[in-house]
Amino acid sequence: MCSRMIVFVCIMLLCSCSFSDVDKGISVFSLSFDFSQSEEGWKADFADLPSNEDDSTFYELKYAYTNLPANLSTQKAMMLSGNNHSDDLFMFIKRKVTGLNPNTSYTLVFEVELASNAPKGSVGIGGSPGESVYLKAGASEIEPVKNVQGDRYVLNIDKGNQGDAGSNAAVLGDIATPLTDAEYTLITRNNASPSAQPLIADSNSAGEIWLMIGTDSGFEGTTTIYYTKIKVLFSRPN
Repeated sequence: MCSRMIVFVCIMLLCSCSFSDVDKGISVFSLSFDFSQSEEGWKADFADLPSNEDDSTFYELKYAYTNLPANLSTQKAMMLSGNNHSDDLFMFIKRKVTGLNPNTSYTLVFEVELASNAPKGSVGIGGSPGESVYLKAGASEIEPVKNVQGDRYVLNIDKGNQGDAGSNAAVLGDIATPLTDAEYTLITRNNASPSAQPLIADSNSAGEIWLMIGTDSGFEGTTTIYYTKIKVLFSRPN
């Protein structure tokens, strides 16, 4: 089955559409995570910043499982916030998926819903608070963790840098909203379009893949976002 057809099947599933068995040689399944009731096993962390202990305070790093902004609803979400003094702050959440076929290549398509308050076309220090903050989805056979490299925290997998994808992460877009003011609104980003490059990841010998969603920022200011839902579609040859 060609990659374009795989993407087509992914779009159909992510849109909750029904379809016939397009190709019996492809196995497809999806996972959905809704943070309105719990964190669903996801954990938060920060990378691409100095490793000095005081820098966590200087960068104003915050994570909370908390209510959405009042103008949206009273349901809960995963909130991450940081002041990007390094012009390269990466704020991310991660979760392990088990029960997969061991040592198998999977094609993954992501759909992420989040609340942002960065209006399209806005201007900020070093870049736009919307268009210069890139949303990425990653997958790896090992857990994404930050390691000290020199005097910095660096991620141990290849997520790429800012607007560039890496071997372990795809760019879903940016966090700009269609609004003209800095009011929080829900936006959705995915890599399900026919022109997008699907992310391919290998499971480890235990049949596990680590998922990761994060923002790679070129805006030298404070970004605060709320993750509400994540959908991931897996496909593999039978």
